[in-house]
Amino acid sequence: MRQQAQPGPADRTVQFATTHWSLVFAAGHGGSAEARQAMAELCGIYWYPLYAYARHKGTSADAAEELTQGFFEHLLAHDVVASAVAARGRFRAFLLRCFQNFAASEHARATRVKRGGGRPLLSLDVPGVEARVARQLADPRDPEQLYERHWALAVLEEAMRQLREAFAAEGRARAFELLAPRLSGERDGTSAAEVAQQLGTTESSVNVMVHRLRRRYREVLYRVVLRTVDSPTEVQEELRHLLRVLQTP
Repeated sequence: MRQQAQPGPADRTVQFATTHWSLVFAAGHGGSAEARQAMAELCGIYWYPLYAYARHKGTSADAAEELTQGFFEHLLAHDVVASAVAARGRFRAFLLRCFQNFAASEHARATRVKRGGGRPLLSLDVPGVEARVARQLADPRDPEQLYERHWALAVLEEAMRQLREAFAAEGRARAFELLAPRLSGERDGTSAAEVAQQLGTTESSVNVMVHRLRRRYREVLYRVVLRTVDSPTEVQEELRHLLRVLQTP
């Protein structure tokens, strides 16, 4: 799905939201609810790009799962986030460098021993995505390029997830289900008139609802990207980079 990257006036209200660097810092000082939430958000966006990166580098599915599990636990167990805050720059690039170093030093095996019976701290849905990775293994692009693409898709998916949950919390899950396919201007075979009938409203109202949904999606996407950069001034550049990555053949 091709998404618009330019936030409108309403997006300016979120420019002072917490960046992901702050979340990472919280995750590195575990124990608090904020730290646990930070790690959950980190894992939600980045675990698949890192897992897929390991698979594209020739790592087996089981070893890639162990490596990814171990890496995120390493972020918690060691004060890696302190260097992240000091390093600045794009969080996606910092995380990949850390992952590469972690894999090269074979910390994953040592981490597994410390887990106590191999009980994972994080729940990764590896069986559900291995078929997806298998389809991508023939992609001629190098693992770093594919990591960038997986990151971009994960950011879009996270924005959609947050928006879906927001609508559900408002008791509008059905409206989101019917309107979401129209976010990018594409159609799923259902006309606006049919959507209006299912929602008990008018076609013109559906068009207004779609317009508002797109604006709200841009706001959520802006917030998600904001959490992956060092400062609000970098969001637009990162959004442009995201679209370039997705548009590259």
